[in-house]
Amino acid sequence: MTDAEWSEVRAVMPVPAWLLKRGGRPEAYCHRTMLDAVRYLVDNGVKWTAPPVDFPYWRAVYDFFRRWRAYDYARELYERLRRSARQRAGRNAEPSAGFIDSQSVDASETVGEDSRGYDGGKSRDGRKRHILTDTDGLLDAAAPLAARVAANDVQGEPQIKPQVPHVFRAFAGLFDETAAGRHRCPGALDRYPDASGEALPYGAP
Repeated sequence: MTDAEWSEVRAVMPVPAWLLKRGGRPEAYCHRTMLDAVRYLVDNGVKWTAPPVDFPYWRAVYDFFRRWRAYDYARELYERLRRSARQRAGRNAEPSAGFIDSQSVDASETVGEDSRGYDGGKSRDGRKRHILTDTDGLLDAAAPLAARVAANDVQGEPQIKPQVPHVFRAFAGLFDETAAGRHRCPGALDRYPDASGEALPYGAP
């Protein structure tokens, strides 16, 4: 990542316990280097054991990744970056409204049958991802499923956080009180707002 990107990430990264004088052994590698290594592996699809020599030893990178996955640090980092971006734009840290939609994508041959399917409407053999974003388009939640799952199937939609009281859908289908209760959503689940802005003006705080 660039110096500008790292300055943004560093400001919201979880602080290791040893830096807070709470014990633990100091880490041998800079977090920037480790994050760059993980991002390189994800972006290029190379083996864990075959990173370029510019990065730390592969086992150190893998252990770093496993530790972050176990403690859900990646999600926490993203949540902090999202809140920071909203506040810089003059918005509340947590959104009060969001949009939910689904998209079907083809899957490779390595994706098992238990998590893939055929979407007849979109002619896609793979997976369907349901995503929830705020009104600025920043991701709030995601749920990947087999493509055969209907877009308006409530079981496929990501869990809505209580801080998002108004959620609007871009696909057809009716939601009952059971669906709203499952999402812990105090506001009504409605269709995407129309051009008149009657449902929700764009840019709600």
